[in-house]
Amino acid sequence: MELKQYLEMARRWAWLLILGMALGAIGGYAASLYQTPIYQASTRILALRASQSASTDIAFLNDQQLAQTYIQLLTTKPVLDSAATELGFPIDAAQLRVQQVGTTQVIQLTVEDNDPARSASIANTLVQSLIGQNENLQSGRYTATEQSLQAQIDQIQTQIASLQTQISDVSTATVQDQLIQVQNQISTLQTQIIGLQTEIAKLKRNPTQENLAKIANDQSKLDQLQPILDLYQQINTNLVVLGQPVEGSQSSNSTRLSQLQSTLSLYQQIYINLLNSQASVRLARLQNTPNVVQIDQAVVPDEPVRPRPLTNTLLAGLVGLMLAGGVAFLIEYLDDTIKTPEDVERILGLSVIGYIANMQYPDTSDEGVYVVRQPRSPVSEAFRSLRTNLEFSSVDKPLRSLVIASASPNEGKTTIAVNLAASMAQGGKQVVLLDADLRKPQVHHFLNLPNRSGLSDLFRGAIPAQLVSQKSDGLEGVLVITSGSLPPNPTELLASARMDQILRELGESSQMLIVDSPPSLVADIQVLAAKIDGVLLVIQPGHTQAQDARATLEQLNRAGSRVLGVIFNRIPRDRPYYYGGYRHYSPYYNGGYQYYAGHHHDETITTKEVQSASENRLSRLFVFSRNGKSKKGRQSEEEVPSARK
Repeated sequence: MELKQYLEMARRWAWLLILGMALGAIGGYAASLYQTPIYQASTRILALRASQSASTDIAFLNDQQLAQTYIQLLTTKPVLDSAATELGFPIDAAQLRVQQVGTTQVIQLTVEDNDPARSASIANTLVQSLIGQNENLQSGRYTATEQSLQAQIDQIQTQIASLQTQISDVSTATVQDQLIQVQNQISTLQTQIIGLQTEIAKLKRNPTQENLAKIANDQSKLDQLQPILDLYQQINTNLVVLGQPVEGSQSSNSTRLSQLQSTLSLYQQIYINLLNSQASVRLARLQNTPNVVQIDQAVVPDEPVRPRPLTNTLLAGLVGLMLAGGVAFLIEYLDDTIKTPEDVERILGLSVIGYIANMQYPDTSDEGVYVVRQPRSPVSEAFRSLRTNLEFSSVDKPLRSLVIASASPNEGKTTIAVNLAASMAQGGKQVVLLDADLRKPQVHHFLNLPNRSGLSDLFRGAIPAQLVSQKSDGLEGVLVITSGSLPPNPTELLASARMDQILRELGESSQMLIVDSPPSLVADIQVLAAKIDGVLLVIQPGHTQAQDARATLEQLNRAGSRVLGVIFNRIPRDRPYYYGGYRHYSPYYNGGYQYYAGHHHDETITTKEVQSASENRLSRLFVFSRNGKSKKGRQSEEEVPSARK
């Protein structure tokens, strides 16, 4: 289809397109009024990869894969359930829309809900649930190790506490033993010192040389004992005040205390090593865990995102327009009728030689043969154009007889036959109009003639055609032979030698024989077409099926008939798509003939001058006469388009 065909189709179905668009827009607006308002809150999340030194599988994901992983994780049931538990109401995954922002590591979470505050709460809570779920998933592989280390640490702590208790007990016992020993030593030393002081005092009362020597010896012993007493007193003070045993003691308690302290030192070293291992495991877990950070908090929206009455109305109107267009296109696609001259050329390979518009009578009392009743109408001019085209088509081979055929009934064969006969008679020819439709004849109805005798009577004997021919009022120069009584075997009669003789007699007695035939549904048309000089195929645009027209043409070709062309009949005046053929003669009518029809009502146009005007319409020859005097006016050759020259 060409663009102009689409435009014509749009013009033809404009009412349906407008109706579909209006109904769609009304439906969209009505639906918007009854929809529950939906609010939308959004937040963005940044997914950071783990340390490059990490050895886990997730550490080797690229940025795109990492973002997609967290997009899937965000919509899993554990995350949704965790957020729902915290919020106190269920969360539907259909409320969420999670997508990656471009090629970045940023993830945008959009939540829809009929409550604006709740939509923002869901978005923020889901992010926190995702962060917690991420930590749980990544730390799961280190849980067993951490638990084992923690159990060992607890055990070592118990051992250290027990050793410290034992050391404390042993230290207390040792202090008591040492305190007793020290006090015994102090008592002994004090006794010795007091004895020396007493003896020195006695010797001083008798200061003899010998006593002086003893005094000096005792004083020397006293000087040695006094520092020792002071040391033991200091030790006693330490034992009593500090409760710490004296190192280097050779008691059994001191030995056990040393053993316990050595064991405690070993356990403390093990405890430190376990703490270091636990710290290393935690550090490894932190290094291998991707970090999820909420970039911005979701805020409570002010306006709903749905419904949007204006947008919905426009979209619904567009959808209605598209549906109506689809229906119209489907109807056009399924419609295989012939509509344009281009269709005739493409389907039948014939030319359209006549364009007859739908006949409209200004007054019902004026009905009859249209070219007689309305001689100045465009339709009458169309018949004159058809007459001229037929005359030009028979320059090499004179055309003496015509049969009017159609692919299906009710396409206006009889109307074409009667008006064409009248137009040819107006052109100065003696015309015989023969109704050869022996099944459902229409000529006598059209011309309001009796049908008591006609063509069927000519088959009964050697009756001359003049006996059954009739004349109709207003049809000067036309002899009409109706069908007569309907025979039971019309095809055999039309195919008989007698029919050949009848046609020969009628041809000899007239200059043009026009035969009205039945439609191609019966074989009569094939029989008639083989006996007639030319065939005119009548097609009603938009009504005649392409397959019917093609089948009719094939039948006529098999019969060896000469198909002169196609007549477009009953072209709608208000349908430009079908009316396109009417432009072939309407410019002439509008340019000249209409002027004289509108301004020279008292003038008459002779038959010969009308014929001459029709034959020379392309050069715009205008012929009119007043009181029998002819006047002619021709446009200059420069005004005639070169294509029409």
